[in-house]
Amino acid sequence: MIIFLYAIAAAVVLIYLPFLVVGYARMQVGYDVSAPRAMFDKLPPYAQRAAWAHQNSFETFMVFTAAALMAYVTGVNSVAGAWAAIAFVVARLLYSIFYILNIPLLRSLMFGIGSLSCATLIVLSIIQAKG
Repeated sequence: MIIFLYAIAAAVVLIYLPFLVVGYARMQVGYDVSAPRAMFDKLPPYAQRAAWAHQNSFETFMVFTAAALMAYVTGVNSVAGAWAAIAFVVARLLYSIFYILNIPLLRSLMFGIGSLSCATLIVLSIIQAKG
């Protein structure tokens, strides 16, 4: 299903959305081109959380990409697989929003949904490969 490849592409974009917030905050505090990482402590709390959401997006992207490619290569063609891919993308978007807004309970829920989506794709791939 092509949905898996589109979901991977969307996940790539979602990695960088929180970083736009970081960029905005850097402009507000005065961007130091010579030491961009050193200015992290000068950022307001919402921008620090955005940086953490950005970093976490890289970490989860690797797992999701592996799961989505497994589903694509094994030929998973089910509604559950499509919904798992879509759920991951939506959950990761909301994860970043809730992280930046400092709503830990909802952020954690979105992390769980994203993880469950990856697990679903992996299980469906294994079932498909055995079939």
